[in-house]
Amino acid sequence: TTSMTTVALQACGVDPSFVIGGVLSTTGTNAHLGTGDVFVAEADESDGSFLLYEPAIGILTNVEADHLDHYGTPEKVREAFIEFCDGIQTRGGTIIACADDPGSHDVALHSRSQGADVVLYGTSEDADVVLRDLDSGIGSTFVLDLPGRDEELQVELRQPGMHNALNATAAIAVAHSLGADVERAATGLAGYGGTRRRFEERGIAAGVRVIDDYAHHPTEVRAVLSAARGVVTDGGRVWAIFQPHLYSRTMEFREEFGQALGLADEVVVLDVFPAREDPVPGVTGALIADRVPHENVTFLESFAEAVPFVAARVQPGDLVLTVGAGDVTILGPELLSALEG
Repeated sequence: TTSMTTVALQACGVDPSFVIGGVLSTTGTNAHLGTGDVFVAEADESDGSFLLYEPAIGILTNVEADHLDHYGTPEKVREAFIEFCDGIQTRGGTIIACADDPGSHDVALHSRSQGADVVLYGTSEDADVVLRDLDSGIGSTFVLDLPGRDEELQVELRQPGMHNALNATAAIAVAHSLGADVERAATGLAGYGGTRRRFEERGIAAGVRVIDDYAHHPTEVRAVLSAARGVVTDGGRVWAIFQPHLYSRTMEFREEFGQALGLADEVVVLDVFPAREDPVPGVTGALIADRVPHENVTFLESFAEAVPFVAARVQPGDLVLTVGAGDVTILGPELLSALEG
């Protein structure tokens, strides 16, 4: 969302400064000091540091029970986002929130009841910026209805999936709130090349397309796999090579991860990428693999087994996703090399 907002504003003639969590594929950078008076920043809620920001406009894409190693309870997560929105309201700013996400919608309506300026976006009936007529394949097209604008806005993206359409809608809502030309914003997004590790195509070999994504929460995994289903054609299968991230998250969301991965035709679950955590006895990727609601799932304890296992079983027309916030990303190029060899 941050990168799309940056690209949309650049197309409007604004030269924003920006700091993005991922690297823009077209520029190879995640930061820039612009000449304009707009600064676009990706705020990180994982450790509560987003509360240190004082934005004039804040985008809420989703509010969910995540990072419970920091917050402790889902209610504490909600309270943190309410505090974030309270700060925006105090400064007379605008909250742009996804109406399709229950948590974001809840926080936004709470803020609106306290007098905050709130713009809801999405497909929901009470959205102010309405997304409709989504057609998603390798890319996507959709229509937006914006407040105060009689003419519908046609939007085209090179990225598939409802989640990308919603992110683009948020970016255009920011441009609209700033009084920028939304037609130019949409034109900019049509050329948006994506962010590294966000549905990033790594290549095609032996008729198999390989895509990498950073998704490490069940909602993200579900969104990525839903988008992938719109990309495969002619009987191709969606493969997910999933590496759980953090023992605490694996334990907390094992059921939800299993259900989300069920959207793939073939699932390979690796062991947990520990990141900052120490191992927890009994917590492995098998907790997730055991909860995938079909039989086409394999848990591999050895990371090194993944590429030969998948390479021996994929077929032309298949799409393979490497998914997770850890080092699973290195498997994409290795799989392509194995298929080419």
